[in-house]
Amino acid sequence: MDDIKQEITEAEKAKKQCEEYLAGWKRAQADLVNYRKDEQARFGEFAKFAQEAILKDLVTVMDSIALAAASIPDNDPAHKGLVMIKGQFESLMGKYGLEIVSAKVGSGFNPSIHEAVSSMKPPEGEEGKSDTIAEEVGKGYALHGKTLRPARVKIFE
Repeated sequence: MDDIKQEITEAEKAKKQCEEYLAGWKRAQADLVNYRKDEQARFGEFAKFAQEAILKDLVTVMDSIALAAASIPDNDPAHKGLVMIKGQFESLMGKYGLEIVSAKVGSGFNPSIHEAVSSMKPPEGEEGKSDTIAEEVGKGYALHGKTLRPARVKIFE
């Protein structure tokens, strides 16, 4: 009888140990699934901003095209061609998440998306407009909501 009780006790211990191992295995399996999901999300975030450096360089090229177009009279066919090329560049870069950051004259200055290049006194009768955008000097760009290059602006003092 003692042998049977001892074997039952050992069997119960073995069963408990099996249940503990199974629970540990299930936790490890769940941790692995969560790890894979986290890594996939991190990789997606990395891929989203991987082209940041090249887009930053292409923004400079777009600025040069805009300057070239501005230096040619509107009625010149070369002007029309440059404007079309610039539009194609903007459309292509938009596919990769690049957005133009607007700097509306009269709106408030936001240092996270604007860069003040100079300040000026407000016109007569319009005092109290300090830290308000007076003029946009250069376009700004954002990549998936992250500022790639702030809009360069002049502000009222």
